[in-house]
Amino acid sequence: MTNGNKALAPWLEVDLERLLRQRGHAWLVTGTAGLGQFELAMAMASSWLCEAITASQATSHKACGQCDACHMVRAKSHPDLAVLLPETLSLELGWPLDEKTQADLDDKKRKPSKQIKLETVQDLISFVQRTSSRGKGLVVVIYPAEAMNHIAANALLKSLEEPAGNTRFVLATEDSAALLPTIRSRCQSFVLTPPENTLAVAWLASDGVVAKDASVWLKAAGGQPQTALAMSRAMTKTSAWLDFPKLIAKGALPNELPAALTETPAALVGALQKLCHDAICVTLGAEPLFFEPFTNTSSLYKLTTWSKALNVQARSSEHTLNAGLMIEALLAEAKQAMGK
Repeated sequence: MTNGNKALAPWLEVDLERLLRQRGHAWLVTGTAGLGQFELAMAMASSWLCEAITASQATSHKACGQCDACHMVRAKSHPDLAVLLPETLSLELGWPLDEKTQADLDDKKRKPSKQIKLETVQDLISFVQRTSSRGKGLVVVIYPAEAMNHIAANALLKSLEEPAGNTRFVLATEDSAALLPTIRSRCQSFVLTPPENTLAVAWLASDGVVAKDASVWLKAAGGQPQTALAMSRAMTKTSAWLDFPKLIAKGALPNELPAALTETPAALVGALQKLCHDAICVTLGAEPLFFEPFTNTSSLYKLTTWSKALNVQARSSEHTLNAGLMIEALLAEAKQAMGK
C-alpha cells in the first residue's frame, strides 16, 4: 500500500480523472480489497489541495506532484489535510499519531487500536471548523471507513452532511455494507472494479513479479492486484500456494505450510475459505477460482458444513486467546473436511 503523490496504478488513473471531473463534497470510494481505495482517495486529496491548479480547473486536473502542497501531502504534513486511520494502520504507513497516543504506545500501556475511535472523530470535527491555511479548502480522508465504530460514525454525520466552508471528504472502504446507512446516504458512491487480467499482470510484472507467476498470484488473490503483489512477496514461490490443497488434504502441520498462511488465525481462515470455495467448485464440476484444478474426493455435504464453520470462525479469528491452538484446530478440521 502506498500513499501521497506516488504514481497510481493504471486502472486507478482513469477513475481519478472521472472523479475529479465531478462535483461533490463527500465521496465513498468502495470495492473489494486490493484495488487501491486508499491510494485513489489520497490522489483525490492531493489534486484538491494542489496549488498549481487554478480554481476553474480544480474538478478536471490531477495534482502536479511538484508544488509545495503536493510535497506536504507526500510528507504527511499538509495543514489542511486530515487522514483518519486506525492506529495499527497509521503505524504501518508512517502517518503521525498525536503525542499522547504515541507516548502510550511507546510505553506499552496498551496495544494500537484497529478501530477509528470516537476521540479521533471528535478531533476531526474541530479540524473541519478551522479556516484553510493555504486557501484550497480542507480535505479529510478516512480509511478504512468501516473501522469507525457506530458511536464514532454517528459523531461524524453532521460534519459530513453540512461541512463548514470548502471542506471535502473521501471515505474509502472495502466493506461498504458494514457502514451505517446514514453514512452511505450522505456520500456519493464510486465503485472500483478489478482491472482486466492483462493489465493487472503487466502491473505486477512491472513491480518485479515474474510474468508466468503473476497470473498465479492474481488468481490466488481473486483478481485483486495489490493483494496479489502482497502474496507474491510474502510467499515468494508459487508452489507455496499451488501445493496448499494437497498439503491440507494430507493433514499438514503448521510448520509444513507457508509462514504467511499460518502467521495468524485470520490469515489461515482466509486461505481455507478460498480452498473450501474451490473444492466445492471442483465437486460440482466447475473451474476453481483461486487455485489451479486439483483432485477433490470430499463430499458436498462435508464441504458445505466446513464452509459454514469457516464463516463463523472468520468472525472470531482476530480475537482468539490462543492463536496456536486455533490454527491447529483449523488444520485438523480442514483435513477432516478435505479427506475421503
